[in-house]
Amino acid sequence: MRSSSNPAFRNLSRGSAASGQYGPNVGFDQRPYGTPQGQGGVPGYGPGQMAAGSADRPMTVDDVVVKTGLSLGTALVFGVLTALWAQTQLVTDALGRVTGMSGPLLGALFGGLIVGLVLSLVIIFGQKASGPLTLAYSAAEGIFLGALSGLFELVYPGIALQALIGTAGVFIAMLVVYKTGAVKVTPKLTKWIVGAVGGVVILMLVNLVTALFFGFNPLRDGSPIAIIFSLVVIGIAAFSFLLDFDQADRMIRSGMPAKWAWFAAFGLMTTLVWLYLEILRLLSYLRD
Repeated sequence: MRSSSNPAFRNLSRGSAASGQYGPNVGFDQRPYGTPQGQGGVPGYGPGQMAAGSADRPMTVDDVVVKTGLSLGTALVFGVLTALWAQTQLVTDALGRVTGMSGPLLGALFGGLIVGLVLSLVIIFGQKASGPLTLAYSAAEGIFLGALSGLFELVYPGIALQALIGTAGVFIAMLVVYKTGAVKVTPKLTKWIVGAVGGVVILMLVNLVTALFFGFNPLRDGSPIAIIFSLVVIGIAAFSFLLDFDQADRMIRSGMPAKWAWFAAFGLMTTLVWLYLEILRLLSYLRD
């Protein structure tokens, strides 16, 4: 399986191959000529196996769509409710000026962030194809993003909806690009995207250190450089969707069990969360 910029998918080939979960690599609804439905095989690996149950049957596109939809729906519900609640949790002075955040809001913001991070590490490094874990991750990210979006809404009214529309637009556009073959996912493109993701992560970490210890924050201060950096990051996140779609496609073609659709949904969710955060940040720069 080709490498991916998404850490969820990057370790997938090792984890799945080691557990013997790969099946026939024959593509969407295709079988070697003369092979009965539900059977197949890869030269040197023996014949494919009939599914023993719904959890063991080969994964399909519909499985990925449904599981991703459930994950997105969970994140949206928790996010919208948290955003509305967050706007009532700010501390104001006698003149109505915001002076801080309430304890519960801080708990929701950092709690959602930490729980989401822990769950993502469990899923990625434990190679867990789990519906409950994926939905719990989506809920935690929804709470974190909702709390953050509620704060942004008070300063920049309407910005959260704009960020949602922008994220959905980029996702749909890249799905069309992938399905039409306008951009082919080649090993060269994959290496470029993986390298670009690694590069921006290093830059973000360096910028964080300089901001914390030296008060120097050139990539996140709303300056022209910060705007250009955000545009570059959004572009890289958008192209990362191509790798996510390709990895999900390969999982389907490999005949992996249906439960692994949850893993594909988790991988897409991580990229969506990253993209939304970066678009929200860019819009705040442009509002200023």
